[in-house]
This record gives sequence, structure tokens and C-alpha cells, in this order.
Amino acid sequence: MRSPLEITDDEYWLRSRDVSDSTLIGGDQYFETHSVTPSGEVTADDLPPADNDSIRELDRAALDQQKTIGKWQVTGSGEYTAELWLDLVADAAAGTIWAVKAMTTFGYEQLPMYDEYFLTVYTPNYFETEDVWRVREHLRAEHGVTHELYYKPDIYTAKGIDADTANELGLAAPARYVG
Repeated sequence: MRSPLEITDDEYWLRSRDVSDSTLIGGDQYFETHSVTPSGEVTADDLPPADNDSIRELDRAALDQQKTIGKWQVTGSGEYTAELWLDLVADAAAGTIWAVKAMTTFGYEQLPMYDEYFLTVYTPNYFETEDVWRVREHLRAEHGVTHELYYKPDIYTAKGIDADTANELGLAAPARYVG
């Protein structure tokens, strides 16, 4: 299996679905198995509690655009990332997590908070907080991930929210959940 250490500065990332034949990676089975509502079926009643108006506005934008995918960001050295990558691809292939992507910071001058490599562990609907926290606990219990993790919804990425812009938007961090 291809390692994140083989990512070149032309690519930036490596997706679990590109290195596994499992149909469970990013598949529809995840929704039923983990009682997660697909994006297209989410309503305003499903919005998670928000600490402030900025977060609530971002959640409403995610709802309007059906952009409920998000990811836990796991940082570490190249060696750590390569080892954890194999385990997380196996978890995605088994349907325990939805999907995982290995990334590099090549070309990402705006990401000084990351190590050279990092993994993004996806959930399909960040409004489903039980699933979001289940995946975080899985990372901790099964893989020994102990450092603070940031969960960043795709709507935050689409709106260009990063460490430099979060505060301007009234956010404590460029993440929806921190834990």
C-alpha cells in the first residue's frame, strides 16, 4: 500500500479510497451502521448546539449548501503518520470510520500549526455529534492519539477559515470541535 511518505509536492494528499478496494470507504453503508443522517436529508432541526452566532451562521450555510462533511485533523511526524495511515485505512475499509486522507504541508504556507504530514479522518455529517465524538474516541482508544484534535467542517474550508481568519469571524479556533 502506498505510504503518505511517498506523496510528492505535486499531489499534497493520498485518499483511502485510492489505496483500497473496499466499498465501505466513504460508502452509504456507514449511514445505517452508525445511525448518521445523509447530507441531503438534514433539516434545520438537526443543527447542533452553537456557542455563538458565527458558528450558527456557518452551520446554517453548511445546511443550505449540504456541506456537512468534516474531519478530525491528526498531526504528527512522517513516521507516525505512515504507521497510523495503515491502521486508519483498515478502519475505513472495515466501515469503522467513513474515510481518511493523508496530506502534506507542501505548498501550504498558511498551515504553520501542522507538522510536515497530517491525516484527516472524515465523518459525513458533523451535525451528528455522537458520530463525530465516536470517531474521536476511536482514535484515542484504538490508536493512542492523545494530542488535542481539531475537527474542521468542509464549510469552514470552503469559506477559507484558518488560524489567521478564525478570530476575525468570532471563532476561538479554525475548527467546529476541539478535543
